[in-house]
Amino acid sequence: MTATRSSFKQRAHAWVKQLPDTADWKDLVYEASVIQDIEEGLADIAAGRVTDVKDVRREFGLAE
Repeated sequence: MTATRSSFKQRAHAWVKQLPDTADWKDLVYEASVIQDIEEGLADIAAGRVTDVKDVRREFGLAE
């Protein structure tokens, strides 16, 4: 889910406008990190880079 440079800037502007007036740099960096992680995860899903939860649980010895 890669955005073009201009649409990224537009999305970033809209997102920053939604932050509360009390937001600081740490809030900005945290929110940007969360958004990036979500977009990377969605790209992984779209590309088929997923592991079934049953396999992960089995690998770590967790109950299903």
